[in-house]
Amino acid sequence: MLKLQRARRGSAKRVVLVAIVVVAVVLFNVTPKASGPTAIVDADSAVSDSTASDLGVGKYVAGVDEGLGASIALVLDVSGSMRDKTAGEKRPKYLVAREALRTILATTDEFVARQPDFPINVGLYTFSDEVTTEVPVARYNRSKLEAALTALGRPKGGTAIGDAMDVARTDLYKAGTFRKYILVVTDGANTSGRDPEEVAREIAARSEGAVRQYFVAFDIDKERFAFLKELNGDVLGAADGLALRTSLDSIYRGKILAEAMNAGETQSPARRDSGGVPKKP
Repeated sequence: MLKLQRARRGSAKRVVLVAIVVVAVVLFNVTPKASGPTAIVDADSAVSDSTASDLGVGKYVAGVDEGLGASIALVLDVSGSMRDKTAGEKRPKYLVAREALRTILATTDEFVARQPDFPINVGLYTFSDEVTTEVPVARYNRSKLEAALTALGRPKGGTAIGDAMDVARTDLYKAGTFRKYILVVTDGANTSGRDPEEVAREIAARSEGAVRQYFVAFDIDKERFAFLKELNGDVLGAADGLALRTSLDSIYRGKILAEAMNAGETQSPARRDSGGVPKKP
């Protein structure tokens, strides 16, 4: 009899324990969860800025103090198709493109001569299947950029446009200026890595418009990159070498340098003095 009573008491305890577990599970499942915005805020508060950036949330944060000036990443396609020739050209596209980029260097020389106190940073990046930093974005140095262009080998491989844009964007946030620009010259559709439209939209959103993005579609339909116009950027077409030089000049001189100077003129005095730009007497 005693054994029977003990067995009944043990069974009762097990029933009570099971009931408690069941109730706990039910309460957990019906407890209201945080809505989308609240969940995002909680997640961001639990990680550092760098971790948040890695997760693809929040705005980009510069790694250095920023001031007036312009930082420009020139991004050049060196995929296999750049060995081809455009109609009416005797030279392959990669040689034509290099010559066109040299006109940008000449334009920069002229700008620096007229505005010696206005910081200009320029970097050069190339891409095929992979991205190569030829010259990172830093204070303009004609000899380094010229040497990098001259040393480029024959084009080969695929076309990683989106990846190249992302690499260039990273360096722009180390350059120390409020104004940041990506200028891409490409003759093909993306074949490797991230999609350029996806990257462009991410850059526009997370930079809050601080990074302007421009393309020259060389011997390819510019409408492939029409999404840039929705992001306060632009794309121009170029069917041959002359058109390429014209389009690059239109963007570089007419948009990038003009916009950069206008931004400098409209910054508040407090912001002007924070960038290390010498004050005018």
